[in-house]
Amino acid sequence: NTKGNFAIDIPARDRITGVRIDALPDPSLPQGGPGRAPNGNFVITEVKGQVINQDGTRGRTVKFTHATASFEQTVFAGDDIPGKRWGALHAIDNDANLPYLGWGILPDAGKAHAMVLGLSEPLTLPVGAMLRVIIENNHSTDHNIGCFRISTTAAPGYIRSVTKSDIAVASIADIDAAKRTPEQVKQLDVAFVTSAPEMAALRDDVAAGRAERGRIEQTLPRCLVTIKNGTPRTVRILPRGDFMNESGEVVKPATPAFLGDLGIPKPKGEPTRLDLANWILSPKNPLTARTVMNRLWKQFFGVGISRILDDLGTQAAPPSNLALLDMLACEFRDKGWDTKYMVRLIVMSGTYKQVSTASKQMLTIDPENRDFARQSRPRLEAEEVRDVALSISGLLVPSIGGPSVRPYQPERYWENLNFPVRDWMADKNENQWRRGLYVWWQRSFLHPSMLAFDAPSREECTAERNRSNIPQQALVLLNDPTYVEAARAFGGRIMKNGPPDMAGRLTYAWQTALQRIPSAEERATVKRVFESHLASYKANGAAADAYLQTGNAPLPKDVDKAELAAWTHVARILINLHETITRQ
Repeated sequence: NTKGNFAIDIPARDRITGVRIDALPDPSLPQGGPGRAPNGNFVITEVKGQVINQDGTRGRTVKFTHATASFEQTVFAGDDIPGKRWGALHAIDNDANLPYLGWGILPDAGKAHAMVLGLSEPLTLPVGAMLRVIIENNHSTDHNIGCFRISTTAAPGYIRSVTKSDIAVASIADIDAAKRTPEQVKQLDVAFVTSAPEMAALRDDVAAGRAERGRIEQTLPRCLVTIKNGTPRTVRILPRGDFMNESGEVVKPATPAFLGDLGIPKPKGEPTRLDLANWILSPKNPLTARTVMNRLWKQFFGVGISRILDDLGTQAAPPSNLALLDMLACEFRDKGWDTKYMVRLIVMSGTYKQVSTASKQMLTIDPENRDFARQSRPRLEAEEVRDVALSISGLLVPSIGGPSVRPYQPERYWENLNFPVRDWMADKNENQWRRGLYVWWQRSFLHPSMLAFDAPSREECTAERNRSNIPQQALVLLNDPTYVEAARAFGGRIMKNGPPDMAGRLTYAWQTALQRIPSAEERATVKRVFESHLASYKANGAAADAYLQTGNAPLPKDVDKAELAAWTHVARILINLHETITRQ
């Protein structure tokens, strides 16, 4: 009619879930269209649907319940216009009170736009029937749509906001395939992969894979990283240490003047951490390699070539063998700072392979073994003491990496920690028997058994741990649930893997724990202990049951509990020996 209403009949198809109206620009229209108004605008006030049967009669009315558009007009939207927008929803509201209101695109004229309409329910047309789409303009005669295209879809769940990218893809699709550029072909491919129903299963697989990757990444441990500051910080000398006084002289990054530049070329511009690293590793700087090798030597011999590890300078103790320290430092530097090579070099040396026993004459000449004429006998570190007990028992889980673990710990041990209130939940799976390296460390509230064996609180840097010999250490080895459980497991191991006779089992126990055969006196002593406890537990089965309940490790099947409890006492003796926790 005169207002520009259109009725377009769309041939039948198996299924219709939505309709799309593309408003297309054209040079013959004012401002290039796509409308016929002088400014290129148009207004679609209502879109209706009607089924037309094969005989030309009208069938059911089709209702649109969803509408989105690539662009919606907001100019000339007064207070009488709901939402102050000439939007797509006005084209399906059937509002008799505002019949002139609809979808417009000002001021974005001269460009392609699209509106997508969703049906209230999927439509299946009878044979020979058609869908009639009626586009109404009740605004004014000069706001008719000038050039447009209508298409339908059968895809479920397609309704979403129409973007400029959608319009661009539609424009590319109109171009002859032989004339499309590689970029346009790629854009069409991406659009097909991201929206085509045929690719839905593949998109679901990709989404599931990405979700799984995200879940795995969330479980990975994180660490702090250094982020370079784009603007170097201004550092001043603080008058009398007052950090709020900015009158002090500005100072630049540099190495200590009394140490010199060590031949490092002066950096271009402001010095960086790389310049500092080059200075630290300079061939003319012997301090770094000497310090590292002195600490490495301490790990294998219990004491460094220079006794003081954290102050290797003129004020510290001089090296007992300066030539040896210099040789190790030069080898370390010349081999590309290869720590594995240096470890192999040390443990393959004749010095490391020596026995730790010493004659009276040697003890008189060098009681502290500063000449390393024999191997040393240091007590193991706190973490290693626990590892040895678990290894002897057969419980040790040697897996590498992962989060911290929580072995048995006294209840309310964390009671005096600051807020929030925290409680210790011991692990009930194999984490209970992982290496001491992975035990949860709560600074000054570190695990009690670690504290007893001189592990530091980590409140400050510790280059060398103390090494004490106190009664509390024996109490830990005898009564800590971890060591009682290890003794029980070791006792079961003796019964299972050792010979059936008493002498054979004692030999197996000594060889497993101490790598030697017991003496006659040791056999006699331990045999008396075993027989005494065995008689006691046979007379009191409940005591044996209670004793064997310590720890989460399962009890061996088909074993005499009284005998297992007695062998557990033997295992506790071996685990508690000074010889067991001393490297020799």
